[in-house]
Amino acid sequence: MSIPTYSRQQLALRNGQDRDEIWVAYKGKIYDVTASRMWRDGKHYEHWAGQDLTPELVDAPHTEKVFDKFDVIGKLG
Repeated sequence: MSIPTYSRQQLALRNGQDRDEIWVAYKGKIYDVTASRMWRDGKHYEHWAGQDLTPELVDAPHTEKVFDKFDVIGKLG
């Protein structure tokens, strides 16, 4: 099964403000973090949903393994 590709503009709409969905991208994959209590209102500490977090993870106190608990719902095109 292939997963859909979304543009940066489509990802930006899933920021927890414009729509109910809360999505983030990391290394080309888009994750649905809507159910996470850590992403209420589309923000997690100084990070905002609806964008590619790849460059920001360098400074995070956790590793990329944090994404393992979320579903990949698309690719960033």
